[in-house]
Amino acid sequence: MTEADRDIFYEAVSAHSDSRSTAARLALTAREQGYGGIVLRADPNEGTRLDSASPAEIADAYGIDVVESVEIRTDSPGSASGALGEHRSEHTLVILAGGTEEMNRFAAEEPRVDVLARPMARRGDVDHVIARAAARNGVRIEFDFSSVLRTSGGQRVRALADLRKLRELVEKYDVPYVMSAGAGSHLELRAPRELAAVGEAIGFSLEAVLEGLREWGRLAARNRDLQGGSFIEPGVRVGKHDEQF
Repeated sequence: MTEADRDIFYEAVSAHSDSRSTAARLALTAREQGYGGIVLRADPNEGTRLDSASPAEIADAYGIDVVESVEIRTDSPGSASGALGEHRSEHTLVILAGGTEEMNRFAAEEPRVDVLARPMARRGDVDHVIARAAARNGVRIEFDFSSVLRTSGGQRVRALADLRKLRELVEKYDVPYVMSAGAGSHLELRAPRELAAVGEAIGFSLEAVLEGLREWGRLAARNRDLQGGSFIEPGVRVGKHDEQF
């Protein structure tokens, strides 16, 4: 990663073609707020739900990287495993929505998962076993700030407490992580500095929050490289001579 890449932040968003928050509108707003890329969370049960322009066309039009991803949402590990087999090779990033102890544990133990999303939603929990498994398998845990940004009162207090606990586990067991505002529309996007303020409220440093926003891009770059056709195994690639045969 070059020095310039260190300041490229990504946000993971949900785009809907039947509303004002199309992928193009999200890309435009994200760029205006200082992001260099967006990750489009597609629900496999609803299709890609982008708009008439392709991710590449949107990227060219707005000068921002657009990463295709799929977000698997199910409460059944068996169903999740089948979806992983179906979608892993088709998308740059594979995200698995958590929120129950069973799904959080499944995601953390599954190397095909790139990101465990919203593990503390629906009163979900993460313990030391899940944290260690995620660290061992390279599964990024998402800090979703939507419950802090868009709630108030006791609900917001509980959300902050949950995120503080998650931060402590992530730091203790050196778990890789990503950050997100959980935006479902362009109106819910928040600039990196605004997310940093939330992160600092749960004990993160400014740099730690910004690293979580950069990590989406690092994941995308890694997976694009792996899916490029020259990768065989760590340290082994197909060279130009090999491609002739």
